[in-house]
Amino acid sequence: MRIGCPKEIKPQEFRVGMTPAAALEAVNHGHEVLIETGAGLGSGFEDAEYVTAGARIADSAEEVFAEADMIVKVKEPQAVERKRLREGQVLFTYLHLAPDPDQTRDLLESGATCIAYETVTDRTGGLPLLAPMSEVAGRLAPQVGAWTLQKANGGRGTLLGGVPGVGPASVVVIGGGVVGTHAARIAAGMGADVTVLDRSLPRLRYLDDVFGSVFRTRYASAGNVAEMVLGADLVIGAVLIPGAAAPKLVTRDQLPQMKTGAAIVDVAIDQGGCFETSKATTHENPIYEVDGVMHYCVANMPGAVARTSTLALGNATLPFLLSLADHGWKAACAADPHLAAGLNVHAGQITYRAVGDALGLTSIDTKTLLTA
Repeated sequence: MRIGCPKEIKPQEFRVGMTPAAALEAVNHGHEVLIETGAGLGSGFEDAEYVTAGARIADSAEEVFAEADMIVKVKEPQAVERKRLREGQVLFTYLHLAPDPDQTRDLLESGATCIAYETVTDRTGGLPLLAPMSEVAGRLAPQVGAWTLQKANGGRGTLLGGVPGVGPASVVVIGGGVVGTHAARIAAGMGADVTVLDRSLPRLRYLDDVFGSVFRTRYASAGNVAEMVLGADLVIGAVLIPGAAAPKLVTRDQLPQMKTGAAIVDVAIDQGGCFETSKATTHENPIYEVDGVMHYCVANMPGAVARTSTLALGNATLPFLLSLADHGWKAACAADPHLAAGLNVHAGQITYRAVGDALGLTSIDTKTLLTA
C-alpha cells in the first residue's frame, strides 16, 4: 500500500501524522511511504530523516493526496484537504465529526473510508488512540489555566499554588477520566486546591483509592457542579462521550455568578465543548472573555508540545496503521472489532451511530458493512 502523510495545515498545528520511525516500520512491511516536504519540521523531524527511513518526499500536498491509498494525519482534514479525498481512499486521523456538520458532509461526498482515532477502542473499553493526547491535554490544562489566570491576560491575578500566608487557587475539574485525572494530578502538584467531579461512583472510588488526599472528589450532580464552579478560580472541562457531542454542563446564565477573572479551560472543545459559551480558538489567539470569565478553548492543545505529542501519538497509532496497510481497511476491521469501532464514514454513509444521532443523519451498522 502507498501511505501518504501531508503537512498539517490547521492554524498552529505542529504535529505530524507519521514519525520517521513509523515510516521505517511501514517500509519494512513492504509499503511505500510518501511524506510532504516539511511535514515533520514542527515536531523536529527533517525530511532527511524520512528519506533515511526509506520514505519518498513529495513536493506538495496535492501530490500526496493524488498518489496515496491511505492518508495518515493528526487533525481533521480542512476544507481544501477534504476536496482532495477520493472514493476508495482511506483516511486515518482524528475527525471529531459530531459537532462538525460541514466536515461530515464533505467526507460523505468524497466517498472515502474515514477511520477516526478517537473512537478506536481496546479490550478494556478504553480509547487507546485518544488516550495519549488526552494525557497531554490534561497535563497542559493547569499550565495554560495558570497562564490565563494572570492579570495581564485578563484573569484574576491568582497564583495557582499561592504563597505562604496566601491560599492557593481553587481548581475544579469536571470529568474524572484520562484528561481529568492528569489535570488534577498536575494542578495539585502545582499547589492548587483541587476537586474532581464525575458521575461514575466506581471512578470516584478509584480516584480516591489511588490519590487519597492529593485532591478531593465529588459526585457531579447539577447542584454540586454549580456550587463548585461558582466558587472556582479555574474550571477545567474534561468530559467525554466517545464520538458524540460533549454535554453542556455550565450555562451562560451561570457565568455572571462566577468570580470575576476566573478561567475556564475547555479540553472538550474538539467535541463542541462542555461550557455553553465555549467556541474553538487557536494557539495564536487562545483566550476570550464572556461575562468577566476568561475562556481558553484551543481545539488542538497538544499541538503546543508537538514533539512530545507526535511521539506519543505515533506509538499508539502504529499497530493500527500497519494493520490497515498490511490487510486493507475491510479485512483489518473485520479481524479487529476495536479498529472497526473507529470506522465513522464509508462510501457516502455514516458508520458510527453517535455521529449520526448528533447530526440527525442515518447511520448503518458496521458489522453489516464488514460482512457484506
